[in-house]
Amino acid sequence: MLDLEFAQASDRGRVRDHNEDYLGYALPEVPEQEQTHGWLFALADGVGGQQLGEVASRTAVETLLAGFRRATRGEQLRSLLPRLVQAANERVFETGLAGKSGGPAMATTLVACALRFDRVVVSHVGDSRCYSIRHGRATALTRDHSVVAERERLGLISAREAAEAETRHILTRSLGSAMFVGVETREHLVLTGDVLLLCSDGLHGALPAAEMAGIVTRNPDLNAAARELIDEANERDGGDNVSVQLIRIRGVERVGMYRGRPYKLA
Repeated sequence: MLDLEFAQASDRGRVRDHNEDYLGYALPEVPEQEQTHGWLFALADGVGGQQLGEVASRTAVETLLAGFRRATRGEQLRSLLPRLVQAANERVFETGLAGKSGGPAMATTLVACALRFDRVVVSHVGDSRCYSIRHGRATALTRDHSVVAERERLGLISAREAAEAETRHILTRSLGSAMFVGVETREHLVLTGDVLLLCSDGLHGALPAAEMAGIVTRNPDLNAAARELIDEANERDGGDNVSVQLIRIRGVERVGMYRGRPYKLA
């Protein structure tokens, strides 16, 4: 059986007068749902410069969570999660159109991870990120959908140039910008002791991944770690909303798959 603990925190930062980030989660309501549904965590960052970013982020997360709770028992997470993210995109797009004629009125990033048995499925759109922290080292499980990140992947600019570019926040994909969106999804094994870190760019834009991993690793209390991450981001920058979710894996149930059905490994 998968055993985990989690914490989350969000702050408007030191410059913004309101918070356009939104976080949420869906937990098993009964023990049976640990195997039929699992856990879902999601974080969205309303796109700055557009109307109602806070409405877009909340709409995206709440649509995703509602769809997860209604999902068919035992549906494979790697097919379920991107479908739910696409549904959230449609809801944000339609909500935006209803509020403004002539084109979409709001947009948001979204990163979500669903866990069941010994696996995590991560789906994302935009530049909110998910990291895996293992043995004190952070590994990115997502890649930013931004102009600068794509130029870096093509070798046109260096990592340092990408980090310092004034255009680093310009997205190539976001929820709500069009009726359909490219959802990137990957599946990973999780091990006992792993910590998954979901965050908005207010955190990863202020702190290097190594420093985030260090704060999480030296803090056995996830709530204290989340608060320290946000305090440090505000101290370094503070120019954006900053949000984080931390999920620590305390135990896993090893399984194999046969014709889409899990079976326990010895």
